[in-house]
Amino acid sequence: MKIMQGQGVSKGIEHGTIYFYHRCAAKVEKRTGAHRQEEEARLERAKERSARQLGEMAEKARAEAGDEAAVLFETHAMFLEDEDYLAAMDELLEQGFNAEYAVQQAGEKFASMLASMEDSYMQARAADVRDVTGRILNNLMGVVEGGIHADGPVILAAEDLAPSETIQLDKSKILAIATQKGSGNSHTAILARTMGIPAVCGLGEEFNEDFHGRQAYIVGETGQVILEPDGEMLASLEARRAKQEETRELMRTMVGQEDVTLDGKQVHVYCNIGSPEDVASVLANDGQGIGLFRSEFLYLAAQDYPTEEEQFRAYKEVAAAMQGKRVIIRTLDIGADKQVDYFHLHKEENPAMGVRAIRICLNRPQVFRTQLRALYRASAYGKVAIMFPMIASVWEVKECRRACQRVMDELTAEGIPFNPDTELGIMIETPAAVLIADELAQLVDFFSVGTNDLTQYTLACDRQCNDLGKFFDPHHPALLRALKMTADAAHQAGIWVGICGELAADLSLLPTFLAMGIDELSVTPTAVLPLRAAIRKSIAKTCTLERLNS
Repeated sequence: MKIMQGQGVSKGIEHGTIYFYHRCAAKVEKRTGAHRQEEEARLERAKERSARQLGEMAEKARAEAGDEAAVLFETHAMFLEDEDYLAAMDELLEQGFNAEYAVQQAGEKFASMLASMEDSYMQARAADVRDVTGRILNNLMGVVEGGIHADGPVILAAEDLAPSETIQLDKSKILAIATQKGSGNSHTAILARTMGIPAVCGLGEEFNEDFHGRQAYIVGETGQVILEPDGEMLASLEARRAKQEETRELMRTMVGQEDVTLDGKQVHVYCNIGSPEDVASVLANDGQGIGLFRSEFLYLAAQDYPTEEEQFRAYKEVAAAMQGKRVIIRTLDIGADKQVDYFHLHKEENPAMGVRAIRICLNRPQVFRTQLRALYRASAYGKVAIMFPMIASVWEVKECRRACQRVMDELTAEGIPFNPDTELGIMIETPAAVLIADELAQLVDFFSVGTNDLTQYTLACDRQCNDLGKFFDPHHPALLRALKMTADAAHQAGIWVGICGELAADLSLLPTFLAMGIDELSVTPTAVLPLRAAIRKSIAKTCTLERLNS
């Protein structure tokens, strides 16, 4: 028996085969003297495979979200037949270059040509060409999209996972996650909690590719990876797995129940999601709304700025799927640990306090305008609310509101439908926002506290640093007092306040949240039913604020 110790970041026990993740960044080599007919045949097979993939994706999108959702994949498939695009490849093949180099160069040439055009629609097609080019190259080089080339679900193992990688992974193939690096606040951890699967981070270099293909148990509560358990340990693990399934069955009885305490205090239990595909989990777990839709998934998964149409389709899909329940969409929140190459952000000594989130949007008004137009257009198809992250000053909120008004004026002039009463809110995740919450509350419809960043900034602890351990304390009285100040300011101004950080799912703090009068808790979908069960057993009027004392 071998036990490796890491940090448990998502609860649960799972057993399966360890699969070490291999990144898709295959390097294109430039070769001359290639046999033209062989290279043409290879390219033709790659194009055919790409066409099949795009056709399957279009059918899946049409079945799940309608014709409009399928258009993107059908547009990509059209490029596989574009004469100019294919001619650029043929020219390089004729010169004796290998197929990979011909595809890469032709794709970049064609994409650059489109990007340089004055017509905005044609400019937007540059990203489509790059995506199609990448797909052909993957099929030429045998790269498996999503990085998981396995017949069935596996324990996904890696050194660590970047946000852009977690967005694109085939989540149906993941039983559990185990990584060398990372922390409880990493995107790997957030992904695991969203999926409701066990995860262990920070296992160190001892956990390496030598374990690829071996059977293991992942124990999220204890942070252990256990290989070849002895008889006693095996019996214990299987008993805990059985108990886990029994608890899940019990939680399913909470479906359809109200989120209300025994003495009638209503608490809205919403969900945090990272992409439209997470909506299925929200509905399966009976989430009453979406309290945080991280819109950056569109930017992380793209090779160029996502267009207004691409964003509109994603926001509309989620809004329509939630059938009138509130969907709070956070505007672009990149920077710090979420880097996007095509933004060309300058390297910063302290990116967590640098140009990120709303600061990027206000510095790049055209990027902000594109997103706001897509958001307001989507508001015609559901109960959409817009939330601005990383707010620290009153002037920032006023500038955001002015940007919203300009977009509404544009849409009105163009005759495009939208909801003029779309709620606007801000994330409270800086100490500055807490201290001026009374002023900020006069400008918005709601507050949502991002406890991950608020803890980081309040305690001066980097949330990505696993070594800080006990110093990163989300139960710190200073943080809880900040939450109370925020709630008081919101209620005095007549607006509602929620929590969308990881702390919202902490059942040990539920009595404190009830005593504060928190109106909404937004959690990962799999945390909805346990939280509902705890709310329904609580008596709000007996809850106290004793946790606020040191």
